Amino acid sequence: MSRRKFLTLVSGATLDACAAALPSPVATSNAGATPIRAVTFDLFTLFDPRGVDARVTEVLGNRPDFVATWKTKLFDYSWLRAASGQYRDFQALVHDALVYATRAHAVELSASAFGKLEDAFTELQAWPDSKETLGNLRQRGLKLATLANFSPAMIRALVNRAGLADDFDELISTDRAQTYKPDPRAYALGESTLRLPRQQIAFAAFGSWDAAGGRWFGFPTFWVNRFSQPSEELVAPDSQGPDLAHLDRWLKDMPRG
Repeated sequence: MSRRKFLTLVSGATLDACAAALPSPVATSNAGATPIRAVTFDLFTLFDPRGVDARVTEVLGNRPDFVATWKTKLFDYSWLRAASGQYRDFQALVHDALVYATRAHAVELSASAFGKLEDAFTELQAWPDSKETLGNLRQRGLKLATLANFSPAMIRALVNRAGLADDFDELISTDRAQTYKPDPRAYALGESTLRLPRQQIAFAAFGSWDAAGGRWFGFPTFWVNRFSQPSEELVAPDSQGPDLAHLDRWLKDMPRG
């Protein structure tokens, strides 16, 4: 899947028939595997990114073209800044990409409308399975952490609003490394923060590119493939499934420390 296709799906995809259409999770053998002691999550595995689209509709009406431009430019900026070493935090990139989208589509926004759109990324709704799955994993003694490109303030706002703050041991933002995933320095924050080797930290990815990045880094990686996307011509995740229940089952089959 191309980067633009992924962003288009995040911008406006529906989940109709996704669970039925998705193939069974990739089979894996856990014989001799290193015990899993922690799980890290990309935020979109826990929060529905389509809330941004809904917010644009509130402010501008049905404008999938505007949403696609905004999100595409946002991820373009993050990857370009990571590659060139010109870091700005994710909240600043949300702002910059929104400015670009207004210019590209000749849209004039009042200050209040602009702010309402910017706030959409910190007001996403949790997926229905997020709270239960996090609770199940904590009961099994696993450490839990975010591992996200969002700025620290954005992550705190999301988890606090959803009532999930107490479910995490750590809220890891790639801001600590002044870069973005899929830079290996971003994934390395999982090791340094949780004080565990990467082989003992499972990574739940939302985007296929992020699943590839986590797998290349060395995390046991599960792709939460909520939009039923085909496999990439990149390194495959260790397993995949359409929701967090499949992640939970995969982790149950993994050795625990």
